[in-house]
Amino acid sequence: MGIVRVENIRLYAYHGCLKEEAVIGSDYRVDVSVEADLNKAANSDDLKHTVDYVHIHQIVKEEMKIRSKLLEHVGKRILDRIFKEIELVSDAKVVVSKINPPIGGNVQQVSVELHNSR
Repeated sequence: MGIVRVENIRLYAYHGCLKEEAVIGSDYRVDVSVEADLNKAANSDDLKHTVDYVHIHQIVKEEMKIRSKLLEHVGKRILDRIFKEIELVSDAKVVVSKINPPIGGNVQQVSVELHNSR
């Protein structure tokens, strides 16, 4: 087994419960970690035997474009697509963070972390 991580994916999106968030948007950070059997890839040196991190990045970009009220919702969509599209993945973790959220205080970020496995 092994782990493939795609960390600190920076995006601008329009998630949130407030009407203003749908108009103004915010900065987001997404971190993805997936577990898979990477032994074949380690021996073959062939991309088709591993989890392509470019594919993970594309899933995150596409799902972050779809507005959600809750970070949990967008995180679940990302997880669902990873399991649907990447058969090698046995476990996955997604962390969606809103940078400088509008909560009336000095907060660097808020995050939601979701896990799933086959």
